[in-house]
Amino acid sequence: MVDDHGFRLRQSGADIEVPLHVQPRARCTQIAGLHDGTLKVKIAAPPVDDAANRAIIEFFSDLLGRPKSRLHIISGEKSRNKVLRVEDMSLNRFRELVAAHL
Repeated sequence: MVDDHGFRLRQSGADIEVPLHVQPRARCTQIAGLHDGTLKVKIAAPPVDDAANRAIIEFFSDLLGRPKSRLHIISGEKSRNKVLRVEDMSLNRFRELVAAHL
């Protein structure tokens, strides 16, 4: 699903799938806007030994108020372009929580 800002999100049952464009080794971890329909995320962790992926899960866990066990990177584990699955969350609730950080 594409929203009014060109952001692609997908509802999959009770879960959502969020396309991400990740910039590792950034100065700080933050949402940096949109990049070609994906959510651009700057991560302070380096892309070695799965550190950046763990940092993504931790960042979104805190941001969304969800346990880390409810978030999964389902594609792109070794790529800058990833898909994050968030269990038991609606598209509207995700947009509300992320909007404050855009």
